[in-house]
Parts: sequence; structure tokens; C-alpha cells
Amino acid sequence: MTKVSTLALALAGAMLAGTANAAPKGEVLVLLSSENQLPLKDGKQYPTGFYLNEFGVPADHLLKAGYALVLVTPRGNAPSVDERSIDPQYFGGDAAEMKRIQRVVEGLPGMNDSLSLQEVLAGDLDRYAGLLIPGGHAPLIDLANNPEVGALLRHFHQAGKPTAAICHGPIALLSAQDDPASYQAALARGEKPAASNWVYQGYRMTIFADPEEQVFERSLNGDRILFYPAKAMSGAGGDMAYATAWSPNVVVDRELITGQNPFSDHALAKALVEKLGAGKGE
Repeated sequence: MTKVSTLALALAGAMLAGTANAAPKGEVLVLLSSENQLPLKDGKQYPTGFYLNEFGVPADHLLKAGYALVLVTPRGNAPSVDERSIDPQYFGGDAAEMKRIQRVVEGLPGMNDSLSLQEVLAGDLDRYAGLLIPGGHAPLIDLANNPEVGALLRHFHQAGKPTAAICHGPIALLSAQDDPASYQAALARGEKPAASNWVYQGYRMTIFADPEEQVFERSLNGDRILFYPAKAMSGAGGDMAYATAWSPNVVVDRELITGQNPFSDHALAKALVEKLGAGKGE
């Protein structure tokens, strides 16, 4: 074979690969926190970020199903992983699988420079087929009290497009009300505020349960988090559903998919891929 023929074949292959990469089934937006220091009640802070499996396992399922991922954080910075989540226990004890998922996450476009919420909201939100919100405690810091997060959520809610959130990720749903910052501030003061015009009022959902949060809190050596997510969601009007602590649990209501804890990762990912496919008539 001549050099010209070889070059022609290489170019043709590159063009075909480029076409395949440019035409996925659709784009899924992944909302992550910009923060990595969780304020505690005594004024201390707890290092946090996203949980590796809660982000990486759904991301892996979505990529294998043919979807492209677009990462967004409030400030448009690189999201942080919670170092405690880099643990084989969250991968069925399989260290090799954990490392594989690490590579999947590290290879995602935008991991070092995500889009900001302002940039995403200024663009065409209709381009996205769905929304994924991984957990870790970081969403408690800047996703639950953020009007820009609320605007994003209302778009997917009104469009009836899948919104999936796992573990602490569902706390971001609280931003889809009139004054999420005041609601969260009242929770931190130990009050029981009422949510105003919350779009998920009455939805069946789940989040990291109180018994699970109590286990986490015992690791803080006497320190406490500002508020319990489960109580915050039920107080806002969520119809909460929980399984036994640390058991996989996914709740689907209309366009909303929520997972209770880190061990709900595969079930949540499968439910999201299924609902995305249903929206396309697959």
C-alpha cells in the first residue's frame, strides 16, 4: 500500500471517529459544587467535594449509553473530589473498578475548567437532554441556596426532562423556590421555615437519611453539620421515602429521579438512562 493510500485511510478513519464523537444521543448536564469546605455548627470546616462513585458511576453509564457530559459549577471552576470517597467500599470492594471510574472522571472534558452557571443559563438550555446532580456534602454549601440553580432546575422541570440527584445531591432541589437562601439560613438557625412556591412540592423523593447522616456526624469528633438534609426536604414539602440505612434506594416521580445514598449509584444511573431513552422514544 502506498503512503498516499495509507494517509487517505487514516484521514477517513479520523473523519468517521470525529463524526461519531460529534453526534452522541444527546448532552447531559452535570451540576457540581464549586466548594470543598463544609461549614459546621462550631465554626469549623469539613473538607468535602463530590463522591467519586456518585459522579463517576452514573457518568460511566451515560457515556456507555452514548451521551456526552457537560460539567457546570456555580463559579465555573474545577470541582473537587471528597478524598474519603476514593475507597473500594463504594465500588463493591473492587479497587480496580474504583481506579477505572477514577480514570473516567479525570478524562471528562471540563474537569479542570467547568462551565459556570451564568454561562449555561445564558446559553441554550434546550440542548440538554437531562440533568445529573452527584452527591457528597458539597451541594449543601452552594447548590441548595442558589437562585441560579433554581432557574436551571425550573427549566428541566417545566420541560419534563429527567433530573437525577443522588445522596446529598437532592438538596439542590431546594433552590427551586422563591427565596432559597433565606430558607437555608433559617434551617441553619434551627428554625422550621416554609418553602415558597417550591416546584417539587409533593413529589416523592429520597435523600441521605437521618440514620445515615448520624453515622457521618459521629466521625466529626463532636462537631455537627448545620442541618439535616432529610428534615430540610420534608419540611419543604417533599414526600420522602427511605430504605434501610445504606441499602440502595431510588425513587422516581415524573421527571425526578433521586437516590438515597452512595450505594444507590448503579440503580440511579440505570433509571436515568432509561428515562432519557424513553424521552427519545427508544
